[in-house]
Amino acid sequence: MTDSSASAQRPDIKAVFNLAWPLTLKAIMLHGIVVIDAYLVSALGETSVAVLGLSASIAGLLLGLIVAFSNATQIRIAQAFGSGDEVFLKSALLSGLTINVTVVLAGLALLGLAAGTIIDGLAHDAWIAAEARRYLSVFAIVVVAESVGHCLTSFFNGCGETRMPALSYVFAVPINICASVVLIHGLFGAPQLGVVGAALGSALASVLQVGFLGVVLLSRHAALLRVPGWRNGSFAATLRRHLTFSLPIAATFASATLSMSVCGLIYATLPVNQFAAMTIINPWVQVAGTVGMCWAQATGIFVAQLLGRRTSEDVLDAFLSDTRRVSFVAAALVAMVYAFICLSTPWLYSELHAETQATLLSFLPILLVLPFPKGSNAICGNTLRAGGETVYVMHIFVWSQWLFRVPATALMVLVLDLSVTWVFALLLAEELVKYLPFHMRLNKGDWKRASVDH
Repeated sequence: MTDSSASAQRPDIKAVFNLAWPLTLKAIMLHGIVVIDAYLVSALGETSVAVLGLSASIAGLLLGLIVAFSNATQIRIAQAFGSGDEVFLKSALLSGLTINVTVVLAGLALLGLAAGTIIDGLAHDAWIAAEARRYLSVFAIVVVAESVGHCLTSFFNGCGETRMPALSYVFAVPINICASVVLIHGLFGAPQLGVVGAALGSALASVLQVGFLGVVLLSRHAALLRVPGWRNGSFAATLRRHLTFSLPIAATFASATLSMSVCGLIYATLPVNQFAAMTIINPWVQVAGTVGMCWAQATGIFVAQLLGRRTSEDVLDAFLSDTRRVSFVAAALVAMVYAFICLSTPWLYSELHAETQATLLSFLPILLVLPFPKGSNAICGNTLRAGGETVYVMHIFVWSQWLFRVPATALMVLVLDLSVTWVFALLLAEELVKYLPFHMRLNKGDWKRASVDH
């Protein structure tokens, strides 16, 4: 094959960028909700930030499950959209929505029974425990709204309309900021609600965002909901098939979220200033890191398409080489953002204690290195998934989390009582643990010979 014909077969960097940027914008806006709340609440002091961190660790379990099942639904909807089968498309949408809402309602019921005990055991004092309860009672609205919103987002993404979910967050985030500021500080005659005001602002924004996506769905695809029949004969059979398809894909995301929440609960036992620093920096890690993660996700989508067309191995290698070079640039940009955040701590978080500010600055060396192995691992993971090696990828994530990061976090915090900087360094250490098995598998090249089931 000539170089010119190979180049014509593979997507160029512009095509990957056009797919990646709406995904990135949406992800930044989603993670930005937590960053905004943490930033606005930081003006109230470390104890209020601790309330937010404890509550977010608990609510994050349910939000992670929503994201997990929604990712599986997105793949199912993309299959249906590509087939042109409207019965399949309707079945995927309504099955995914049913699963999301059911998981959330069951999860909220369990939290209603167990959250109080968890909060009492981890909170530094009675005030933090009481405020965490109040925050979670309001944030439950966000969780229910997101169970619907993520499914609608999966529908639009699966149908190739990636800009619509991004637009919904552009619409919702300013509302979140304005409402939170007013309710936290009691401006313009509103009640001064403190941390709970941040939860109300997020709830208002989430409900309006879901309403926006729902109106767009009904205006563009109302006829789809009236299509008779179900993919597998009945709705019950269709739901079982969708759940069977979703569980293996959701397992990886659910494990990541669960391990993160467990670590978050362990962080809650740190001294309050150190816990506040972790609560502030972790959302920033997620927000800035989405640049590399969404580039990797777009790469995986195109790899899957190339494999579906039975593209030659040299074209796959050339495409992956192009995208990996750009991922290095993306990692450098993310590192620069991290440096700005850490060096601007005295200005961004001037209300916090000097010890908290110093702790944030101590994270800088780790953050300058973290984006490079993390971005490279993400490229490997998404490429291997596209080649059908989902189980292998799942094992790398699950075992690196539960055999390394979680026990190491517990050991450092609960037993050795190490500085929070060493605990934070486990983020980098986990990526290094995953690096070798990911790259060895990618270089082996079996994924390039995968037979993709259409």
